[in-house]
Amino acid sequence: MLVALAANPRIRRLVRETVGGLPRQFWWLWVSTLVNRLGSFVVTFLALYLTAERGYSASYAGLVASLFGAGSAVAAVGAGVLTDRIGRRPTLVAAQLGTAASTAVLGFVDGQAAIAVVAFVVGLCNNATRPPTSAIIADLVPAEDRVRAYSLNYWAINIGFGLSAAVAGLIATRGYLTLFLLDALTTLVCAVVIFIRIPETRPQASPGRDADEAGANTSLLTVLRDAPFMALVGLTLLIALVFQQGSTTLAVDMGASGITSTEYGLVIGLNGLLIVVLQIPLTRWLEGRSRTAMLITSCLLTGWGFGLAALAGSSAWLFALSVAVWTVGEILHTPVMMGLVSELAPTHGRGRYQGVYSLSWSLASLLGPAGGGLLLQYAGPAVLWSVCGAIGTAAALGYAVLARHTDATGRRPGAVIEMAPAEETEKAPAGA
Repeated sequence: MLVALAANPRIRRLVRETVGGLPRQFWWLWVSTLVNRLGSFVVTFLALYLTAERGYSASYAGLVASLFGAGSAVAAVGAGVLTDRIGRRPTLVAAQLGTAASTAVLGFVDGQAAIAVVAFVVGLCNNATRPPTSAIIADLVPAEDRVRAYSLNYWAINIGFGLSAAVAGLIATRGYLTLFLLDALTTLVCAVVIFIRIPETRPQASPGRDADEAGANTSLLTVLRDAPFMALVGLTLLIALVFQQGSTTLAVDMGASGITSTEYGLVIGLNGLLIVVLQIPLTRWLEGRSRTAMLITSCLLTGWGFGLAALAGSSAWLFALSVAVWTVGEILHTPVMMGLVSELAPTHGRGRYQGVYSLSWSLASLLGPAGGGLLLQYAGPAVLWSVCGAIGTAAALGYAVLARHTDATGRRPGAVIEMAPAEETEKAPAGA
């Protein structure tokens, strides 16, 4: 059957259009990303490890996850600066070496304060890999192929996440230290691959070009004064707070409900696997449809997908249904937001706009786990998951209101959402 599929001209053309024509160095980076994500056990299982294995409270697990998020927020800005100043490869290799070392240490360290500090460092180093990775892809791949390249990189991330989450549950039965050490080892392998196979790709601009760009740059204050854009950032923060529960309080609730680590790995791995299977067909289905409607739908699916967890009890199947619903919400949300940020940003301000938008996710990773942990511990899972549903509904209403609003400049975000041409929508892939 596989041979017949490979011989099909349409299948061959689809494969060629999907993977053909990209530089060899990109594929080394793609393999590195896949290997790294295949070994990314710690972030997924950190909350379960702290509560089920070490006996800490749900609120402490949320605090540690928040400190991980705080490190990610610092890295989002700092690593971007280093990527442009000292280069892509040294920043990426240093971040991966730091991630490998701190992850291994996290497996051995004891005491609440020590674990919290090391978790911050892991978050800092782990998230510092994103700016140089995105920059390398942009440097290596021609403009007309970048959307395809970023999409393939996104696939690698989710394939690795789905498989690692499923396998990690089995590995955890032999001891959580094995997870930490394997995670560190795969990250170290990636650092070696990048150092050997990926050249420094930072462009060398002429002095005249630097001067021209400096004069046209948009200030951070300009971004913060852009009311429609900041409204989108605020709505993104709301829905990101809900998504953060998928890697923190969901694990704690499932563990307290008697779900084993193996079952948890399979359930949460469903998220990545569904993205791999459904992202492309659903993205193609979105073409020509109301993007405001898709954002509203995605928020409702996300909020009340998590809300279904309140009904799960001790059933891994119902938890899996919850994950499946909010994963569809994630898939619908991603392609719309890919282009919307770049459409609202002026040409010379895209970096700052993307940075402020990315910080909304970092802020959510800082606040979401702590808030969710407190709600779970003191109010119970039913309240926590109902709040997620309410937040998703509030975000959906926010998009509906924003689509009808006109700011002082006469720019309507809703009109941007609905009328931007498809080729413009694809200029700013996720993670760029």
